[in-house]
Amino acid sequence: MSNTRIERDSMGSLQVPAEALYGAQTQRAVDNFPISHQRMPAQFIRALLLAKAAAAHANLELEQISEGQSTAIVGAVEQLLGSDFMTHFPVDIFQTGSGTSTNMNANEVIATLASRILGEPINPNDHVNCGQSSNDIIPTTIHVSAALALHEQLLPALNHLVHVTEHKAVQVHSFVKTGRTHLMDAMPVRMSQVLNGWSQQIRANIEHLQGLQPSLQALAQGGTAVGTGINAHPEFAGRFSAHLSALSGVNFTQGKDLFALIGSQDTAVAVSGQLKATAVSLMKIANDLRWMNSGPLAGLGEIELEALQPGSSIMPGKVNPVIPEATAMVAAQVIGNDATITVAGQSGNFELNVMLPIIAQNLLSSIELLANASRLLADKAIASFKVNDARLKEALSRNPILVTALNPIIGYQKAAEIAKKAYQEGRPVIDVALEHTDLQRSQLEVLLNPEKLTAGGI
Repeated sequence: MSNTRIERDSMGSLQVPAEALYGAQTQRAVDNFPISHQRMPAQFIRALLLAKAAAAHANLELEQISEGQSTAIVGAVEQLLGSDFMTHFPVDIFQTGSGTSTNMNANEVIATLASRILGEPINPNDHVNCGQSSNDIIPTTIHVSAALALHEQLLPALNHLVHVTEHKAVQVHSFVKTGRTHLMDAMPVRMSQVLNGWSQQIRANIEHLQGLQPSLQALAQGGTAVGTGINAHPEFAGRFSAHLSALSGVNFTQGKDLFALIGSQDTAVAVSGQLKATAVSLMKIANDLRWMNSGPLAGLGEIELEALQPGSSIMPGKVNPVIPEATAMVAAQVIGNDATITVAGQSGNFELNVMLPIIAQNLLSSIELLANASRLLADKAIASFKVNDARLKEALSRNPILVTALNPIIGYQKAAEIAKKAYQEGRPVIDVALEHTDLQRSQLEVLLNPEKLTAGGI
């Protein structure tokens, strides 16, 4: 028995695996693009399937397809979403820049299953793709998949990171540590101030991402080939958005200018830029944790991160800050993804951007990486670290920079002389200040109290 069958399209006939649900156009793409062996992200395909179901609902209402055809198409989508659907989507990321191959892959798979459900032929182009073009459905799916990923993955993960960080800040409020600027000793800070600073970074990123959601949820659908809406019912775009909103649980709308949404990917570039900013924030937090954990003997040793795995194949007992390191690598990857999206966003040539698949891949990859890393950073680094209070107090007691608090009393120049002498002699600054000022020890103990100094003021 042959393990292939013959399928035909407008370019002729070719062999397709016998068990495949897809047809000739998908097979041509498989043959033409053996590049990375990476398929489009599952989140993208899921969003594309939801879009096809929404289109079938809209086209039924507008009498563009029959009730049986619409029901069969929606049923096929439901069947796919309830299965390991990615086995039916083999097209490489690096394909035609419009994503036509992935669109036709979906059209062919859905048509095969819908034909079985209905008991009569469903055409991939005339029925499943009714009122659509790859040129509007793929930009639409980029927006939909990214909007769903933000709503379902990244924003909940970032909010979790905020919650865990702020809860930890309450727990460690009583601890005071040496502040550092330029990696050098500076005025003291509370551990809670450090963590609340991290939290506010993440809160700002959340607010900025939320600010982009309305633009991301505005869709190109209805523009068809070049933005004019040729072959789409005038009411299709509005009804499509309404049905997609009902299917997904996220509110989608027709974009104000379909030419802009098809010819450019400015919103995707903006979202990616904010994902990069979020990555930069995570990198800062991860590196702070690494420095604070460094040691345990020859480093700062201010905190002890949870021990998760052996840190060396040759040095027994070594434990490394693996979660902050993994987070930093995620941040680096997201920054790289943004560079790719920036270049791809420049490929909006006249009425179509022609790097849509790689924009989709990198955008969704960044969202997923940041979401997963944020939860790990929260649960396996921030929530579980222990504070080494003895080490904090030892460093504070020897920190000559505390003399800054005496500036209003003895002046900057005199304070600098005391700090330098304390450094040179390795003595507590309070002892040196007692010898070189008219202040009493009781006064100095109040003025140089690290806890008081964390509150600022004079």
